[in-house]
Amino acid sequence: MSRPRFLPDNFTLALVFVVLLATFLPCKGEVAEAFSWATTLAIAMLFFFHGAKLPRQAVIEGLTHWRLHLTVLACTFVLFPVIGLLLKPALLLVVTPELYLGILFLCLLPSTVQSSIAFTAMARGNVPAAVCSASASNLLGIFLTPALVGLFIAKGSGNASVSFESIGNIVMQLLVPFISGQIARRWIARWVDEHRGALRYTDQGSILLVVYTAFSAAVIEGLWRETPWQALLALIVISSALLALVLALSAWGSRALGFNKEDEITIVFCGSKKSLASGVPIANVLFATHAVGAIVLPLMIFHQIQLMVCAVLAKRYASRSDGVEILEETSPTR
Repeated sequence: MSRPRFLPDNFTLALVFVVLLATFLPCKGEVAEAFSWATTLAIAMLFFFHGAKLPRQAVIEGLTHWRLHLTVLACTFVLFPVIGLLLKPALLLVVTPELYLGILFLCLLPSTVQSSIAFTAMARGNVPAAVCSASASNLLGIFLTPALVGLFIAKGSGNASVSFESIGNIVMQLLVPFISGQIARRWIARWVDEHRGALRYTDQGSILLVVYTAFSAAVIEGLWRETPWQALLALIVISSALLALVLALSAWGSRALGFNKEDEITIVFCGSKKSLASGVPIANVLFATHAVGAIVLPLMIFHQIQLMVCAVLAKRYASRSDGVEILEETSPTR
């Protein structure tokens, strides 16, 4: 029997299930400590396989397109944070201060890798450049995101900490496994390429484990008691509006800078994404345990919206004729 079209994908359903599980059966005490250790190991494995899956030749081919990469990085680490900061007065009228920190945190995160490349390929964009841009964004995000959190969040929040210890944790949990995966690719590349489908479950399982641990701590601290349902609805509207604004500005900016259609597609898809796979582990390292649930909630909502919207947008780009503008006809609310 075919899957009903109205159902979300399996990973989205799994995320919802994990949040419900943490809501009604949060882990506590020694169990929570064991989950914390398992989470650290899962995050290391996640970034090891990120490094192992990244083809070096594709990165080398894409490196020559430096104007495109700088544009993508500007969208990711300049445009998003500026929007998040400028909208603070308006956002605090409709969401709690904790959820606003989550919105600002997602604005400071790197781009996704897999979905950025997949949507660029689906839309007939510059795939080698997408591989390089998305990968560079993720690698730089290991350093830039903590720095931006320290600049814009940690100073005014007791829930975030960017110290030498947290930087060391970032390096040991994210960067070292990533580099190890790149080194090991020489010997395991064929095995990794043959098992990409199975390794996807490693990625997803790691995220689900971190989300369960984070939401368990947040629920125990009263996350749902302090988060009105109106704020959750506001998060959906805010995420949709934020994505629509960045999509429009990235498309307009790429055209104003003289990029061709293939490069515009790469900029739009790589510059508008935010990585759940990187964001959840980084939040787990930088923020107090009880605060992580509220911090990653806006990211989880934004992540699902960006996948649905960009799937529609990629199909519209793919069906384009020369000289026909696609983005202007596509609304993120459709």
